[in-house]
Parts: sequence; structure tokens; C-alpha cells
Amino acid sequence: MTEWNVLERNNMLEIKDLSKSFDNVEVLNISRLDIGKGELVGVVGNNGAGKTTLFRLCLDLLKAGDGNVFIENKDVNRSEEWKKQTGAFIDERFLIDFLTPEEYFYFIGKLYGFSKTAVDENLADFNKFMADVILGNRNKYIEKLSKGNKQKIGIIGAMIAHPELLILDEPFNFLDPSSQIEMKRILQKFNTEYGATVLLSSHNIQYVADICSRIILLERGEIIRDERAVTSETKIELENYFRM
Repeated sequence: MTEWNVLERNNMLEIKDLSKSFDNVEVLNISRLDIGKGELVGVVGNNGAGKTTLFRLCLDLLKAGDGNVFIENKDVNRSEEWKKQTGAFIDERFLIDFLTPEEYFYFIGKLYGFSKTAVDENLADFNKFMADVILGNRNKYIEKLSKGNKQKIGIIGAMIAHPELLILDEPFNFLDPSSQIEMKRILQKFNTEYGATVLLSSHNIQYVADICSRIILLERGEIIRDERAVTSETKIELENYFRM
């Protein structure tokens, strides 16, 4: 029998007995969660449900009170190897304000061992998403850009090296309607064409239900529903839940 701390063959991410507290108040408690390779998973929940805390623990940005997170059988607390196959964007703190978008993309690419030519080739996937706003003014620093364009830069930076695991916290935030629709297309393409595992959180139930093959509902730091077959009824049930 496979031990719990060894990933099943088709799992990209595994969580076991993971908990986190702030000021003696428990904000996350997940006994078990497995994310399979190639899944596109949406995590939903009201503010304070624990979505961002979960993602930060998965990325070793917070110290867990207890438990473990494994990415491809690598304990995120004890190894750096998982970072080579993981891309993520949580918030603006992931950006480097004193760089231009172009410089930032080349910097991220270099971390993954990509040449400038390879980065330029990969950026072609995001031409419509950038809409010439981001790279149109090559001398404009990230700190001078709007929140929406900063969001775009962070997302593109997370995807530029085609990671096997992509983690995005509220990727539709600050985006205009056209960019939100393009974001849906990009995520679906990234999942289907590159076989990437995608884990995202969002308050937008419509978008999550449209693109995700699996939806996890968090409440007060616990998983209260794990829907592995997303249907039109799933969206209605979730909407009814959040109306309560």
C-alpha cells in the first residue's frame, strides 16, 4: 500500500492534515486533498474561507501549524525542486515594481532557464490578452501601471515558462470584461494544450463553473464540498449556497 506522504502516480499535489492558525484562531484545517495531473480546479468560498491561506501554504509562503503539502512528491517545506515546475500569482507582491513588463518577463524566464528568444515566443500566446497596453510602452515601470495591467503581468509571468502546476488567486480580479473572457480562454488552452494542472480561486461562480472540471467549496477553512463532475446544476447549487 502507498504511504500517505508519497504521491499517487497521477497526483500533482497532495495535502495531508494541513492546518493554520492566526492568533490562536484556526483558519484552515484540511485533512486530505489530492489534485490530479491535468485537472483544472476552482476553489470557491466567501471572504475569510481560507482560499488565499491555502494557496500560500501550497507555495511555502506561510508556515503551517501542522501537516504537509507535496508537489510531485516533493515536500514544499523541505525542497526547492518543486519550484521548477510551478508557476503562481497571488498578489502584487509577486511583481518587481522597478522593472518594465518586458524586463520582468525576461527575469522570470531566466529563473526557469529560458532564453529571451524562448520568452518572446511564449509571449505570443498572450498577444490579445496584453492588447499592446503592456508592451506598447517599453519604458513604463510596473509600479506605474493600473491594477488590471499589473494583474495581467503577474498572470503572464506565472505562465511564461509553461509550468506543470499553475496556482492563481482571483485571476479575474481587476480585469475588464473583455480581458476576463480572454483569461478564460487562456486558462482552458493552458490546461488542454499543455496538460498543465491549474488551481485557481475566484468569487466569480460563473467563470469557475464554465472552465473548471472540479470545484472545491471552502467554508471557515474546511472543505465542505468537492464537486468532481461540474454541470449546469453545480452552478445553480453554488449560487443558492451563496445566497443563504
